[in-house]
Amino acid sequence: MDAQRQFSTWEQRSIALAGVFQAAVLVDRLATTGYLGKDEFRTCVDSLLEQNPQSTIDTYGSLSNLETGLTALVESLGGLRGDAAQQALRYSLGILHLQGKLLSRRDMLAVIGSRLAQANQQATHFNSTHDNVIANLADLYTDTISTFRFRIHVRGEPTYLQQQRIANQVRTLLFAGIRSAMLWHQLGGRRWHIIVYRKRLLACADRLLRDSKPLF
Repeated sequence: MDAQRQFSTWEQRSIALAGVFQAAVLVDRLATTGYLGKDEFRTCVDSLLEQNPQSTIDTYGSLSNLETGLTALVESLGGLRGDAAQQALRYSLGILHLQGKLLSRRDMLAVIGSRLAQANQQATHFNSTHDNVIANLADLYTDTISTFRFRIHVRGEPTYLQQQRIANQVRTLLFAGIRSAMLWHQLGGRRWHIIVYRKRLLACADRLLRDSKPLF
């Protein structure tokens, strides 16, 4: 049903930005609690592997898959001052900054595109969230994005962050966030829009969040 719906330009930008925030929320949750919701994680990973979506919403499957990201976006734009909201905003801004760096590196984009295609083939043999696929995506992030001087410092419990499996998941989530940030940019979104057009984005995100919830 979402795939047939006509979303406005600002709604599409809000959807892409919610993808950024969903990845950011999951990074914070994983780093501090070691917990990761399978469906939320799969949405992020699938959005990273989906390189030729027919529409913006096809990148994520449905609005309901983005409920976590839309909630975080509404809370951040609405001025919620809780630690989780602030961390989500900090990670999201960092992700948008890295996307800007990546945009100027056509050579790196070519490498990423090629290796994501390989990861997509791997995912068809296992599944998109299989440990082997996630390790592959994390290695790609390390070989490319992690070479930038600017890096996102993830805060959390060392007990969790020192585990290789969790470290791989964190890198994959950051990677997925950058993919959503690329989509946001392709749709005309810019970092300064978050300040200048905050009310417009908030209204769109709030409407989309309400639409993402089942009626019954």
